[in-house]
Amino acid sequence: METNNASVVFVVRILLVTQWFDPEPTFKGIAFARELVAQGFEVEVLTGFPNYPGGVLYPGYKMRPLRREIVDGVVVTRVALYPNHGQSGIKRALNYMTFAASSLVYGLCIARRPDLIYAYLPPITVGVSAAVMARIRRVPFVCDVQDLWPDTLAATGMVKSGYALRLVGLACEFVYRSVTHLVVLSPGFKRTLIERGVKPNKVTTIYNWADENSLSYPKGVLHEGFPRDSSIFTVLFAGNVGKAQALDAPLRAMLRLQQRGARAQLVILGKGVDLDRLKVLVATLGISNVIFLPPVPMNEVGSYLAAADALLVHLCRNPLFEITIPSKTQAYMAMGKPLLMAVSGDAAALVRDAQCGLVAAADDPDDIADKIQALQEMPAEARNVMGLRGKQYYQSHLALKIGVSQFGSLFKSIAPK
Repeated sequence: METNNASVVFVVRILLVTQWFDPEPTFKGIAFARELVAQGFEVEVLTGFPNYPGGVLYPGYKMRPLRREIVDGVVVTRVALYPNHGQSGIKRALNYMTFAASSLVYGLCIARRPDLIYAYLPPITVGVSAAVMARIRRVPFVCDVQDLWPDTLAATGMVKSGYALRLVGLACEFVYRSVTHLVVLSPGFKRTLIERGVKPNKVTTIYNWADENSLSYPKGVLHEGFPRDSSIFTVLFAGNVGKAQALDAPLRAMLRLQQRGARAQLVILGKGVDLDRLKVLVATLGISNVIFLPPVPMNEVGSYLAAADALLVHLCRNPLFEITIPSKTQAYMAMGKPLLMAVSGDAAALVRDAQCGLVAAADDPDDIADKIQALQEMPAEARNVMGLRGKQYYQSHLALKIGVSQFGSLFKSIAPK
């Protein structure tokens, strides 16, 4: 904190600890840090060398113990880690633990003492590292919980060992006991953490926002494989193609529509650990109305969202996902396109509250097919009204400035005066 003679001015210095940061795809990246700086905070980001989601270092980066950059007035410090994001549990664990170790050494031995430490979870190892830093350096500690571990690891099949899941659970308990405050992305997360013993006054719900700069002004040229026929109803899924997304059901829904003779297509834009298996499934079942496109830079994603007729969100059926809101939901709403929300619980409630799309049952090809057909058969004006409602709801409830303002108020209330 700093003062001057004329008046007392408190500048809250934040150490923002996150394993993933721009240029990696992340929803609490440079836009978050930049907006905090605009609100008067001093921010240093402590992160790793970019390798997510491919597990390979991005061009222009070479692994070394430390690299410091200044990005839009934000100090970004990168520390060494083992780059990996494959299906090997051991290699993934090494990826998490090496960043935790490197960040802890930097946070304790090199970093200037902050007024507050903010940690973005997952992985929980980031929280453990930040908790130790906060305890030794005697500063408040805020955790932003984006996934409930070990629940997510078990639900997606990423970790099947009961021993490993118990170990992760113990790490979570340690972090939750250590925090000054927890921020969660949905009301369901808050209820769950309270049920697990976290005091209600230590948990705040702040909804995620979208990468507004890349979505508000779509750029780039559509891939040649994107359907151009306006008479074909195009549904787009954009993002990670992993086990949690469980895209088997939407693919089988498209098979149902193909058998009905419906002029509809599903475009899957992205990559992930489940992509190759899904391509084999499409070929095996003879599904001809599904198109796989490679991922594109974030500043081009908006072009694809804008070109689609409806946007799909899908997660496998699991009680855990009934209390989460996939981050793509906010991006879809910000684009002003109707949503097909195939996730129950809080995410479905958000779409119903905003009246910006239809809700289908997760893992239910028949219901997903029926809802796609219902959207297709709607007058275009009705779909446009749905999309407009979603955009208006986003701007008034979920936008970046609104969310960061809530974080700013929380940080100021916690930081020592």
